[in-house]
Amino acid sequence: MAARETNPPKSAFNRRSTAEQVTAGTDLSGKTALVTGCNSGLGLETMRVLAMRGAHVIGAARTQEKAAEACASVKGKTTPVACELSDFDSVTACSDDVRRLDTPIDMLICNAGIMALPRLEQRYGLELQFVTNHLGHFILVNRLLPQVLDAPAGRIVMLSSSAHQQAPKGGIQFDNLSGEDGYSAWGAYGQSKLANALFALDLSERLKDTSVTANSLHPGVIATNLGRNMEGLFSMALGVLLLPMMRTIPQGAATQCYVATHPSLDGVSGLYFSDCNPQTPSKYARDKELARRLTEVSEEIVGNHLR
Repeated sequence: MAARETNPPKSAFNRRSTAEQVTAGTDLSGKTALVTGCNSGLGLETMRVLAMRGAHVIGAARTQEKAAEACASVKGKTTPVACELSDFDSVTACSDDVRRLDTPIDMLICNAGIMALPRLEQRYGLELQFVTNHLGHFILVNRLLPQVLDAPAGRIVMLSSSAHQQAPKGGIQFDNLSGEDGYSAWGAYGQSKLANALFALDLSERLKDTSVTANSLHPGVIATNLGRNMEGLFSMALGVLLLPMMRTIPQGAATQCYVATHPSLDGVSGLYFSDCNPQTPSKYARDKELARRLTEVSEEIVGNHLR
């Protein structure tokens, strides 16, 4: 088992680096990756690049048809699976399908998500972004953890966002996970992205005596269909404001590919990355007690779906 590292060397990559550039010279033959949201945007680019480098990529999308179409569009070995993250039964069925493949998972990349729903939507009586972005991935990772542990040095990669800094006061509103006691599109999105970072942090603590690492990251501001739920005029105005910071999809996929594959990150766990380098997230995202409480509450919510 590689020694744990909290201060990896600064990489030569930056916000303009692409997923192909950060994986150049990396041979992933014999390794298996699972990527959620494989059918478009960052997920599709991540799957394409990892498969190009020789990995067997299990591509998860909301339906089997979308996953199959995406997998067929890239060169290399891929396996499509259906995973609707807002449907706990679907996530459970997906993990069962992956288990039946009977292969270790070297890279588990939790990429899929929804963003800034303009009005409160719920599933299971809970705010939908929290359900989809956090709880769906929480079930998937926990159910597939034995396969990640079977890998020589499994890596769990959680896509968070700099928007985690927009989470409400206190970080996670445990007394308002329904969203009914006041709803903010960006506040709820920020809370779900903070939950992604906290989940990775708690995993790194739980798995510190194993060879598995867990990290979170901000991919950058990218024009993908993640923003498809935002109102038209607001989306256009936001796009104009963010245009100077925009990255291409290959650039946006770079940090997750870097964190999932780069040899310099062997044994590196519990960090938050941006621009292919560690960054300091908000105080809430560094709060191990908050991370532990989130795990405990999440376990209570999803219950039997973890078995």
